Amino acid sequence: MPQDKNAVVPENALNLFRGGGEMGALMAAYNWENHPLGHPDTWPQSLQQNIRLMLNSGFPMFIWWSQDLYMFHNDAYLPALGNKHPAALGARARVMWSEIWDDLGVVVDNIMQGGAPFFADALLLLLERKGFAEETYWTFSYSPAFNDQGEVNGIFCACQEVTNTVLSQRRLKSLKDVSERMTQIQTLEQASQLTCDILYQNKEDIPFCMTYLLDDTGTATTLIGHTGNIPNKALLPTIDLTENNSEWGFAAVMASQQMILCDCSGLDLESSQEKGSPDTVKQAAVLPIMRPGQNQIIGFFIAGISPRLVYNADYSGYHTLLAAQIATSITSVQAREELARQQLYLQEIFQQAPVGITILRSPHHIIDLANPGVCEIWGRKPEEVLGKPVIEALPEVADQGIIQLLDNVVNTGESFIANELPLQLERNGQLEEVFLNFIYQPLRDSLGFIRGVIAIAIDISEQVKFRRSVEALNEELLATNADLDNFVYAASHDLKTPILNIDGLIQALVEDLPPEVLKVEDISRVISLIKASVSRFKNTVTDLSEVAKTQRQAGEDVSPINVAEVLEEVRLDFEAQITESGAQIETDLSTAAVIQFSAKNIRSIIYNLLSNALKYRSPDRQPYIRITTENTPEHVLLTVQDNGLGIDMTQESKIFSMFTRLHDHVEGSGIGLYIVKRIVENAGGLIQVESEVGTGSTFRIFFKR
Repeated sequence: MPQDKNAVVPENALNLFRGGGEMGALMAAYNWENHPLGHPDTWPQSLQQNIRLMLNSGFPMFIWWSQDLYMFHNDAYLPALGNKHPAALGARARVMWSEIWDDLGVVVDNIMQGGAPFFADALLLLLERKGFAEETYWTFSYSPAFNDQGEVNGIFCACQEVTNTVLSQRRLKSLKDVSERMTQIQTLEQASQLTCDILYQNKEDIPFCMTYLLDDTGTATTLIGHTGNIPNKALLPTIDLTENNSEWGFAAVMASQQMILCDCSGLDLESSQEKGSPDTVKQAAVLPIMRPGQNQIIGFFIAGISPRLVYNADYSGYHTLLAAQIATSITSVQAREELARQQLYLQEIFQQAPVGITILRSPHHIIDLANPGVCEIWGRKPEEVLGKPVIEALPEVADQGIIQLLDNVVNTGESFIANELPLQLERNGQLEEVFLNFIYQPLRDSLGFIRGVIAIAIDISEQVKFRRSVEALNEELLATNADLDNFVYAASHDLKTPILNIDGLIQALVEDLPPEVLKVEDISRVISLIKASVSRFKNTVTDLSEVAKTQRQAGEDVSPINVAEVLEEVRLDFEAQITESGAQIETDLSTAAVIQFSAKNIRSIIYNLLSNALKYRSPDRQPYIRITTENTPEHVLLTVQDNGLGIDMTQESKIFSMFTRLHDHVEGSGIGLYIVKRIVENAGGLIQVESEVGTGSTFRIFFKR
């Protein structure tokens, strides 16, 4: 209660009480004639002087006078009295402070008997000033108050309540203890239980506590920590929030994201105090545990409220700070658990990776990690290399530039990539040349400083050896193919004259035979067979000559070719067949469809594709042939689509083979598509086919632009 220096003092009040504020006015108005001390005029001068000093002081003071310890006090002392005011004025101290007299009575009696003054610093006193035994702390001194004869006739006390200071220091210590002890905890259960154990050491503020963690669905909670003084009936392992019947009011906290107070008197929980009998805890604060920096509840903190303290803003603020500290601890542990899981997962990946992985610590490139892949590349066991510098673990690389490469990555922060780098590594006691693809990547810490190098390597020795073998075989094959092309070209050329001679001799023989001989059935049949055989032989030699010319002329006479013009020329060649078959030819040719190609070869491609479309038409429908071109960034696409007999795609591998015919009901050499494919691929292009029996075929040719 504030001191009121302006309180009105009755006109007849003694000068003794003037300027004493509220208490001065009360003393002046008090009926002292009916009090054992009598009228103030009869009081000893020493008492009057002490009362004047006390009333005019802004520091809490009181006087207990006579052997009965009658009470006087100033305005500054009124907060200490609470609801004992105003009855305390003139009352006996032993009666008014009966709840603490067991502690103070001995001290007072000693001083009254001439003993030494008494000083106490932050002494706990349970005061019944607010309707309950309140935990308070006081710093005060008890001094003897003398009468006019110099005898001890009372107690003079200057005091100060330090309850707020003691509570703040006590609560700050528990917050600090929780923070410091959480740094090394690895699991949520350990963190929560340790938090509760630490808080239980401050039973004066936290008579009991529990921590519940919300599951991922947000519909249930699990108890992960509690103090040891909670009855089993209150320890619910899980709470289903969908049932909305929790006595702790979790649903309400979820909805408001604010603290609520719950009645817990039915749990018979007791607070432990150093003095007095235990009191039943009647209330608990239920607070949301919020994920730091986010508007998300991750759990609930239940904290009992001391029955010996007023639940004010400081107390609730302490609970709020505890909930925040618990949230930080939980998220820190979750982060450590996640980091541990990631590290374990990464370790497993490193160990199972089909490539070699090693981590080298600067500045001496000490091998901190070496997975089985890299150990196999090195030809060493893990225990032979781990913890050693590269130069010690692999001394044979000292003069091969590896250390210089690692130094450069660390010094510049730039990665290094090597392809097919040859190295001499010691394997099974002897040096062996290996070929590696690898990358050296600088390894940085959280601040961006380079702390080492991570290396990922693949042993491609077998691939390099195989490729070199293939390259050698290809060179031999190219030489053989060149010889074969020369042979085919020469043979086809050399065979033309003998075939023509044979054809001429047969024709001369037929002309010289008498007519009656020619009419003989067997002779006529034999002559026809001979002519047919010679004709097929001539066609085969001609086809072989075309194949040989296709290979030899690859890349010759390249010039800009307008596809539309070439198509029109070829269409005229087939005018008779188109008319006879009634074929419908539709074209959609881009005006920009110009390619760099050999005129003879592009004509051969279009000729063969159009010939096949007409030759292998279906007898069940009118032939339809669609020819289109399309420009892409890299190619000119020529598409020839028909509705002919179609091709069985299970024989796809035979479509472009030499002398292969997939339909036998018409004449053909089986060499046209082979020539088309050779021309296209020799020019760096690509040919594709899609076909379905009874539906038709589509050929797509990609010419490089």
